Amino acid sequence: MTSETPRDGRTIGLFGATAIGVGAIVGGGILAISGAAFALTGPSAVLAFALNGVIAVATALSFAEMSSRFPESGGSYTFAKKVLSVESAFLVGWVVWFASILAAVLYALGFGAFLAMGLAELLEALGRPGPVWLVEAWFERLLAALATLGYAISLARTSGGGGRVLNVVKVVLFAVLIAGGLAAVAGAEAGSLVPRLSPFFAGGSAGLFGAMGVTFIALQGFDLIAAAAGEVRDPARTIPRAMLLSLGAALLIYLPLLLIVGLVGVPEGASITELARLDPEGVVAIAATEFLGPFGYWLVIVVGILAMLSALQANLFAASRVAQAMARDRTLPRQLAHIHAGYGTPARAVWAGAVAAGLLMLLVDDVATAGGVASLVFLVSFTLAHGTALLARARGGPAEGVPLAGTPVIPVLGGLSCAALAIYQGIAEPSAGALGFAWLALGGGLYLSQFRRQAGVVDAAAEGRDPHLARLRGRSPLVLVPVANPASAGSMIALADSLAPPVVGRVMLLSVVHPPKDDAEGTLAAARDVLSEALATAFEHDVYPTTLTTIAADPWPEIKRVARRHDCECVLLGLPATDDGLNRERSLERLIGELDSDVVVLRAPHRWMVSGVRKVLVPVAGGGRHDALRARLLGSLQRTTAITVTYVRLLGAEASDRDLKRARDELRELAFDELGSTGDVEVVAERTPADEGPAVALARMADEHDLVLLGLVRVSRRHKLFGSIALEIARTTDTALVLISRRG
Repeated sequence: MTSETPRDGRTIGLFGATAIGVGAIVGGGILAISGAAFALTGPSAVLAFALNGVIAVATALSFAEMSSRFPESGGSYTFAKKVLSVESAFLVGWVVWFASILAAVLYALGFGAFLAMGLAELLEALGRPGPVWLVEAWFERLLAALATLGYAISLARTSGGGGRVLNVVKVVLFAVLIAGGLAAVAGAEAGSLVPRLSPFFAGGSAGLFGAMGVTFIALQGFDLIAAAAGEVRDPARTIPRAMLLSLGAALLIYLPLLLIVGLVGVPEGASITELARLDPEGVVAIAATEFLGPFGYWLVIVVGILAMLSALQANLFAASRVAQAMARDRTLPRQLAHIHAGYGTPARAVWAGAVAAGLLMLLVDDVATAGGVASLVFLVSFTLAHGTALLARARGGPAEGVPLAGTPVIPVLGGLSCAALAIYQGIAEPSAGALGFAWLALGGGLYLSQFRRQAGVVDAAAEGRDPHLARLRGRSPLVLVPVANPASAGSMIALADSLAPPVVGRVMLLSVVHPPKDDAEGTLAAARDVLSEALATAFEHDVYPTTLTTIAADPWPEIKRVARRHDCECVLLGLPATDDGLNRERSLERLIGELDSDVVVLRAPHRWMVSGVRKVLVPVAGGGRHDALRARLLGSLQRTTAITVTYVRLLGAEASDRDLKRARDELRELAFDELGSTGDVEVVAERTPADEGPAVALARMADEHDLVLLGLVRVSRRHKLFGSIALEIARTTDTALVLISRRG
């Protein structure tokens, strides 16, 4: 019997999704950094983990709500791009990607430490003392690098990040370890155990909070399920259950084990605090020796190796999915979004995370330091996730089917707790704060220099296609439409409606009345007639705009004043298809240069309607000044009508075949960014005929299309021109023409 891969690419069920969380959470964290917790706070380390568990459950509920609302891969980054600006979403994604890579570093180094410790002990038991380098830092880093390399190869070739068999084995071994400890507790003399927990708060309140900050990473992993949400079947049901199941499994193992280590894991007269300070990385293995003998030691070594490996695998898997999601949105290099043709995996994103992890291994001193830095970064990312959950709930209502999704208590308390721990951790571990700040500074520089333009284009296109994004982001864009000629009102209003997102977008009709000289009543009547006819046309198209009538001798400055006064996102102007209208181009150009809004200029034949557009011609000359506005407009058209878009670039007669190929490749990339696919896209890159210039050639092509979309020529920030191509098309064809100018 065979099973087919679902066509939507969702191949991970409840068991697989839970395995991702269990693989990341269970084992690796507690074995790697519980020693640091005992060293800081003593036996109250169990309380530190329990308090972290409460915060983690609250955070998991926020993640579950957001993942159910937005079942796409990318985790916190996906949440942020839905409710925040593209710049803010990039910073969230940059932090989350870094957090997953740091966690991978922690578990890779933990694997190296446990394997080196086991090899040294094995050689000692065989009567062959190992070489000194066996327990030196460089050898542990080498083992960590080899493990990272091995999993990078595996994840690049196979889709899935749970390591199911590995998870089952390590959970069974943990169960054996806990059962042995409980037997030792049961066999101990009454009254002999409680004194071993004294002093319970060995480091005071500062030690307790410090232990919480260092060890929070041990409960990280449920969020990795959200990072792969786009591959999870029935995400609204599966993701919340998988998160809570994986977190519950971790707490059921962690809390009993920590209590056992404190009660029966130290020799008579010693304290767990002193033992942890002497050997923080080996404290659990040493403690197991006390109540299970040598078997206990080797049990911890084996389960530690397995736990570190599964957590390493899960975090490399999550990092690759975050990078892939960011690359799709062009907030990371587009190459990282590439899916391997043979394996069906984001292999390049996998390797990018593995290489970054390898470089960070050279900067982190030890496992405890890696845990502290990773905890800080995850606490910051979780704080942001709680914030986006609150915003999404306020703007879109609670998600259905998620526990406590109707109350803001969970994200508020969870967010405040994560923020407080992050601040404390940043103060307590200045090196962690410095590394996090350096990463943010690096990301900000890369975004501004490399990703800003393309990311803005993809984001604008997405918002044009999905009007709910504007609502989730708290935007209520206003499109201003100055109306002077009722005959063109229909086409203007229909285009304005496509520019304004449904529900949250608004359209305002503006009528500028000249001051009356002799016939004031006639002037007002004419103004009323213009607005009445425009409103009647709007109602025919199910558009319900607001109206505004003002009095001014010169309409151009008045349009600018109203646009600024009402903070209009876009101003839609008309260019009549008459010689008189074309002669007014300079006044329009001057107004466009002075406006602080996006500007769309429509020149259309009588009774032209945007709903009738099927073929759109987009001449591209380079520069990218108006790409984001064009992408939003094309996205809006895609939302309201079925269109085929032809991107065209005309090169000089001297252009080589190589120039033509490069132009075609660039146009294909641009088309994909602006339209989300290339299914209804044609790309034309050709040399301009020697006997006609580009204006004439494009005018000839325009006759075969319903709409031509052009950017204005930008001379300077306040000086923009229609250009010879636009004017030639307007003068010689009946094709509708839309000219766009990005604000600033």
